[in-house]
Amino acid sequence: MLTIATIGPQGSLAWKAAQKYADDAVLRTHSSSKKVISSFVNHDVDCAILPVYNTREGENKQYFRIFDHLKAGYWVDNVIVYSDLSLGMHQPDADLDSIHLLVGRREVLGQCAEFIDQHLPDVDQMVVSDVEQVMADISSGQRSGVGFIAPVEMLSEHGFHILEREVAPHNRTRFAVFAHDLPKPTGYDATTFVTVPLDDRVGLLVDILQEFSQRGINILDMRSENDIKTQKLQIYIEAEGHISTEMMSSALQHIENKVIQQPGAIQVLGSFPRIDMRTKHIKSFGFIGTGAMSKWFADRLESEGYKVFMSGRSTSLRPEEMIRYVDVVIICVPISVTTETIAKYGPMIAGNKALILLAGESEKTVNTALETTSETVEVMLVHNLWGPQAATMKDKNAVVVRTPRSGLYCSEFEAFMYKHGADIYHDSSTQHDLLMGVGQKLPTAISVALAMTLQENEITSEDIASHSTLTSLYPILAMARVHSQNPRTYAEIMSTSGAGNKIVIDFLKNLQTIMELADAASIGPLSELINKNAQHLSDSFLRARMEQAKAVDTVLGKMI
Repeated sequence: MLTIATIGPQGSLAWKAAQKYADDAVLRTHSSSKKVISSFVNHDVDCAILPVYNTREGENKQYFRIFDHLKAGYWVDNVIVYSDLSLGMHQPDADLDSIHLLVGRREVLGQCAEFIDQHLPDVDQMVVSDVEQVMADISSGQRSGVGFIAPVEMLSEHGFHILEREVAPHNRTRFAVFAHDLPKPTGYDATTFVTVPLDDRVGLLVDILQEFSQRGINILDMRSENDIKTQKLQIYIEAEGHISTEMMSSALQHIENKVIQQPGAIQVLGSFPRIDMRTKHIKSFGFIGTGAMSKWFADRLESEGYKVFMSGRSTSLRPEEMIRYVDVVIICVPISVTTETIAKYGPMIAGNKALILLAGESEKTVNTALETTSETVEVMLVHNLWGPQAATMKDKNAVVVRTPRSGLYCSEFEAFMYKHGADIYHDSSTQHDLLMGVGQKLPTAISVALAMTLQENEITSEDIASHSTLTSLYPILAMARVHSQNPRTYAEIMSTSGAGNKIVIDFLKNLQTIMELADAASIGPLSELINKNAQHLSDSFLRARMEQAKAVDTVLGKMI
């Protein structure tokens, strides 16, 4: 029977990786990577499995030390393990404010550093090797105020209340599998090697890489580190191709003998089937809503290899039927019917799936989704600030509202947008609606009111063109944009509820104040208002926007 050495204790992420690699193997756990490698090199076990890379932390800090101890055997395979690290407490009525001690494994707390710094910066941390044992002790002692960061399955098994799900999004760990024999080529392989500490030479790294590029060999990964003892450079490279091929073997031989000019300078670690840290967990998406924006996203998801299904009022495939077969349901319908659609179809979504809302209003929409779906359904809102006429997402803004139930599937959709170049901003529901009051609701309302005012005063387009300044053209262009596209879209924007209403109400109040001062010819108070506004906006903001305005003025000047 296959025997595997890895880092313990039982239930650790490395232990899970070993189980995933061979679920019927005999697992032998050790307290350190050095002991795992020693067991493997001494042939006490058939395989060793160790972490080498984490998407949150980068490469394992002991990366090169592992290879120093690997005096025999080969790197033959990889295991990618997703870790849904969540925050839990024993008390069901607890919240973040009640935590005064945070417990977890060292690497887990490191992977969650961003969340801890943002939400629990002043909470003491306790690093433990056996989290489950501490959980049992806490549960039996009924100790309050102790929060645990651990895999969500472990928290659930011990009856802990989940406060926050997936506190370290996009968290995947790559484990290297070491065995005593080199595997045969599969036709889709990679080879890894590491150098000894190298003497300084001008252009050495460039010359090494050039040997691969000249042969058409693609570099998948490259890392370097100064050796602790000598402070000389060591290089790790992972490249496409099996070591047994003529192209790869000749490249390494030439690099060692002709480029580095140091026999024994390269240690080939192994060859294995290529892996992708961007492992896809979602197989299929289902859209409710067949408008242009749904089709826009559907086309791009299909190009990434996902199966996509469309359903709506005009399709033969009904949403009720589609929901049963997809991993992620996306609702993309007009704002005015979004909550109604969520309330109708949300209860039909099975547990361990996801609901993603492509919507322009957040607070009411997200609350409806959380209320009508099962607690095991992931929920996230995405507000893409571009229309279906956009060629790509590159450099376009996307506002993402994550919820405590945004998990693995939500993170994969977010990663999909990031890969395609979207600039992603994270908001709370209230903050999103407030800012969209500034970005959409208010300017739309101003544009419609301006057009009404022109009509009431019988001012024609010719009159506007002949009397415009560069400054006055900005609102004119916005007005033209609103009135040259689908009026329903802008009517939906103006009809949104939530925090965005406050922006419009405050604007009307402030406009009234300004007009009262203007009618009274209060030049001084009006000047003070403008100066106070400028201070709030900041010099850096004003300088940057003025540079943009000058560039736009070059174009607008030709229109006057």
